[in-house]
Amino acid sequence: MGGELEAKRFDLLRELVPGVALIAMLVDPNYLVGESGATVVQSAAQARGLQLLSLRISADSEFDAAFTQIATQRAGALFVGNSPFFTSRRERIIGLAAQYRVPAAYEWREFAQSGGLMSYGSRLADDYHQIGIYAGQVIKGAKPAELPVVRPTRFELVINLKTAKTLALDIPPTLLARADEVVE
Repeated sequence: MGGELEAKRFDLLRELVPGVALIAMLVDPNYLVGESGATVVQSAAQARGLQLLSLRISADSEFDAAFTQIATQRAGALFVGNSPFFTSRRERIIGLAAQYRVPAAYEWREFAQSGGLMSYGSRLADDYHQIGIYAGQVIKGAKPAELPVVRPTRFELVINLKTAKTLALDIPPTLLARADEVVE
């Protein structure tokens, strides 16, 4: 569902920061799902007449240069692509987004709860629960190739109002009404 979720999160970011012409996107070139999501986001940006600045990051040493480029190019928002690499560097990315005062959208609720502006995605806890079910079935003798693909059915929109205030952003009331959680 990566592509579908990426497109939805992209549209939510556009709604959160209307009028933005250039959106930067962090992409992990070593993560196939992230690369395919980047293709979906690029198509979504083109269809909406927006420019997308794709920044491929695969090492810790590349973050500072990427955020400098975001500032230099005057990107109005940041879309953080799906990647375990980015998830493991959550605090660093949130800190740089705050330092450069760029509104950012993330996949996991943990980003918004830690100070990121907005997240939209499935619940990580639900995903891990499903992995546990699969592991139990495999231990009991099920063949992994024969297990059904289970897609998430529950998605969450989390908005951090404290971060919005720091960025001097007014959250549209319609977006706040759709939020599953508002961090204050």
